[in-house]
Amino acid sequence: MFSRLNVGVLALQGDFERHLFRLSALKVSPREVRQKDDLSGLDGLIIPGGESTTLNLLIDRFDIRGKLAEFSAHKAVWGTCAGLIMLARQVNDPQIQTLGIIDISVVRNAYGRQVHSFYSIIEANLNGKMVPLEVSFIRAPIVKNYGNNIKVLAQYRGSPTLLSHQNCLVSSFHTELHDDLTLTKYFLENFVSVFK
Repeated sequence: MFSRLNVGVLALQGDFERHLFRLSALKVSPREVRQKDDLSGLDGLIIPGGESTTLNLLIDRFDIRGKLAEFSAHKAVWGTCAGLIMLARQVNDPQIQTLGIIDISVVRNAYGRQVHSFYSIIEANLNGKMVPLEVSFIRAPIVKNYGNNIKVLAQYRGSPTLLSHQNCLVSSFHTELHDDLTLTKYFLENFVSVFK
């Protein structure tokens, strides 16, 4: 079903290998993205979790910021954790220059430090049904504000954790650390297949 899709994973830092593995499990041939040219011919892109200040520096060191912003403005993109921060309109850390793709304002590490990481099952509104997702929050950001056009698909204790707008999906949590392929499939079906 997904074998004809070309999906990249930004592979500068963070948990990109887990996303590559999840895509392969769904018969997608994923591509590691490190250079500008790696974005050519892709139908979608995942910006994984990691350390957002480091990711911000590496995006500039590899001179990929402009192409990344251009791609993310029109093609399917999914940002998890640090990826959410990079796609946001605004973040509470002046060291980070976001790509400004989705109209959300975020606070870094708002769920606590690494030692405060935790696992949960949350309910997400996917294709009009409430679906359970296995998720992990690891130094996760909190979405403080979001625009009127943003869809909130899931929350944790009243805070939005899964949001979308047009070609962009963002999650403050990780699902790729678990065996659950639900959200990866959702991204491929509702974003990559639509905006390719």
